[in-house]
Amino acid sequence: MTEITAAMVKELRETTSAGMLDCKKALVETNGNMEEAVDWLRKKGLASAAKKSSRIAAEGLVGVYVEGNKGAVVEVNSETDFVAKNDIFQEYVADAAIVALKSHGEVCEMKNFNCPKCGKTFEERLTDMIAKIGENMNLRRAKVIEVNEGVVASYIHNAAGNNIGKIGVLVALESKADKAKLQELGKHIAMHIAASNPIALNIASVDPAAVEHEKAIFSEQAKASGKPANIIEKMVEGRIRKYYDEVVLEEQAYIMDPDKKVKQVVADAAKELGADIKIADFVCFKLGEGLQKKEEDFAAEVAAQLKK
Repeated sequence: MTEITAAMVKELRETTSAGMLDCKKALVETNGNMEEAVDWLRKKGLASAAKKSSRIAAEGLVGVYVEGNKGAVVEVNSETDFVAKNDIFQEYVADAAIVALKSHGEVCEMKNFNCPKCGKTFEERLTDMIAKIGENMNLRRAKVIEVNEGVVASYIHNAAGNNIGKIGVLVALESKADKAKLQELGKHIAMHIAASNPIALNIASVDPAAVEHEKAIFSEQAKASGKPANIIEKMVEGRIRKYYDEVVLEEQAYIMDPDKKVKQVVADAAKELGADIKIADFVCFKLGEGLQKKEEDFAAEVAAQLKK
């Protein structure tokens, strides 16, 4: 049996751009024969999987999963929306949300999770999918939220299947109230979040740096009016209150009843159900937010394919 050295693995990786583990396995399977190892990787569709990693993946799906008083949300990206409609990809995203819950939302831990469906790590399963489908894909992010007592409600917008879509929201409600009623309230608040995009739960949790930044802008705008300093100060205070109304979940006008703020809707529900209700946490993943999207020229792409 030929000894498989690190240098051999490195050489095969540089030749094929396949993953380190796949290169080692190929060399083991072929008893160290470099040419046969290259062919082994090509037959498995792994020789080009790593090369695809340089391509922008800003499409894909968001998935959610709730179990008991805990919920997870994940984002898995692909290069095109077409792949997001693929059954294999959709199954992976749905499974990713379940794995996220087991892995506390830690992506590195998720990648090392041994998947019982295929006997491989979750990252190896992703690599196999990249090779099979032919696009770059990325397990981008995940988060888990929970409550001690109450519910975690979920909502998927632009659903592509069960618990997968373009926007995924989780809302944690801390309460001793009836769980079915809490789920209904939580889902409505989650729908509000998907539409209103708050950046903080309450005023206290707004980043102080963001507030100071807004104050500086508002102050400069107010100074241009030529009004006295004491009036300018009041103008800035008024603008900051409006800023909170726009970005803080509890202060936002409830999208289903704009005459009430979200915190008033929660307070009303607490009275109706006879128990305190607190929004303990929330998370909203919108597909591709913060990612650079590739500009597609479909006609040019088809023309290029015809020349091959």
